[in-house]
Amino acid sequence: MSNLPEKQLEVEQLRIEPMPALDPEIGRALRRLEGARGRLKEALTKLDPAWLDWEPYPGGNSVGTLLYHIAAIELDWLFCEVLEQEFSAEAQALLPHPVRDADGRLFPVTNVSLTDHLQRLDAARQLLLDIYADLTLADFRRARQLPQYHVTPEWVLYHLTQHETEHRGQISEIISWRKQHGRKDS
Repeated sequence: MSNLPEKQLEVEQLRIEPMPALDPEIGRALRRLEGARGRLKEALTKLDPAWLDWEPYPGGNSVGTLLYHIAAIELDWLFCEVLEQEFSAEAQALLPHPVRDADGRLFPVTNVSLTDHLQRLDAARQLLLDIYADLTLADFRRARQLPQYHVTPEWVLYHLTQHETEHRGQISEIISWRKQHGRKDS
């Protein structure tokens, strides 16, 4: 018998519990995607909202532009590849700006609050979760035959998790650089 307080006896459980879905395997893939979103939101707690539009170098992407891009790409993969259809009116309403400018660079999204960016990310994610929760495992693994490639919804989740994680790294670097250099301009 140990004399340690009960709280010290608790062991952290590091496992992937499935999110609601027809198949637990799909639910676990969704949980990994949600884990990436949780880490992104955690990184954003270190962001001074006044820095959302700040570009780390001329022509660089701001945090706000990257947040918009993450939501836009998530919706693009969901509708174009997974559902093989045009954006719904709800999805279109979430994306008032183009994703890229005429030169192929990310379109600069400015004068949008962090709250609005987070609401867009949450709304886009809910659309994805609702669609994926109703997929059968067979449909999750069924390749969509697009002209440029064949892709499964399973691979789309893998890609979106990686995409968000890579941009979270960029966002964290921007925040860190801005804090270290104490820049007051915006």
